Amino acid sequence: MENKILGLHHITAIAGEAQRNYTFYTKILGLRLVKKTVNFDDPGTYHFYYGDEIGTPGSILTFFPWEGIQKGRAGAGMATEIGYSVAKGSLPFWAKRFGEQKVKHQLVAERMGEQFLSFEDPDGLMLNLIETGTTDNRQPWETKDVPADVATKGFHSIVLTVRNSTATAKVLTDIFGYRLVAQEGNRYRFVTDAIATANIVDLVEEPNGSMGINAGGTNHHVAFRVKDDEILMAFREKVQAAGLQITEKIDRNYFYSLYFREPGGILFEIASDNPGFATDESVAELGTHLMLPPQYEKSRRQIEDVLPVIQSES
Repeated sequence: MENKILGLHHITAIAGEAQRNYTFYTKILGLRLVKKTVNFDDPGTYHFYYGDEIGTPGSILTFFPWEGIQKGRAGAGMATEIGYSVAKGSLPFWAKRFGEQKVKHQLVAERMGEQFLSFEDPDGLMLNLIETGTTDNRQPWETKDVPADVATKGFHSIVLTVRNSTATAKVLTDIFGYRLVAQEGNRYRFVTDAIATANIVDLVEEPNGSMGINAGGTNHHVAFRVKDDEILMAFREKVQAAGLQITEKIDRNYFYSLYFREPGGILFEIASDNPGFATDESVAELGTHLMLPPQYEKSRRQIEDVLPVIQSES
């Protein structure tokens, strides 16, 4: 496989109440909780990973649920909308479901030639369900309430909002290998041909836009995907050669990561496919146990006493 960015790996956002977050994404949106662990930098807070059956890169939405956190504000210098791919003809199901479940949502609209349905999670995070114009053969996770023919297949796209798009676009094209394929007003669509899904970045330029406030209901960072940690380190050299500061390689147990802030202010991560989520739990058991990184295992009892209890059938 070539030394390329393979679209989106995961997206990480900030939530408030952990139980509310878990219930929304597993019961209403129908995702699988593939890993329940803690924030490696703040073990008194959960880190939830939602995705398909095995947490395939390109399907993984993660959250830091900080109880009582103030509400943030989406704006410039931030990833502002998350797009999920769904099958054609599925949006009426979701509009009906959101109405029944009292989920805040908009009418179905069209953008870049695709039908989409915008909605918000309980913390105000902005998401879209998009009937993609290309074939998406990914196998979705299904539940008794969300059957496979309408379920989310994984990411379609991410929207990045910046005051000036030039330098951010240069990172996407010159370092990550994306290309500009379309424009609607102040929205520029970039796509990578290295993979067929989770491969779209929409760059929205708002010169006078208010800067985002990173707190509850906003995205923390966007992770782009590479095959393994050898390719990861090749991209570290590329980022450094572009004059940007980037971290050393960090072991996140389920993938290896690098972090850097692109010129528009958005925190980017590059993450590897290896080793995956079934390293400390079987595929059948994914998300059913609290999995701690080795450095916190000796403090398991104290950590469990602090974390809120999650009722899986709520």
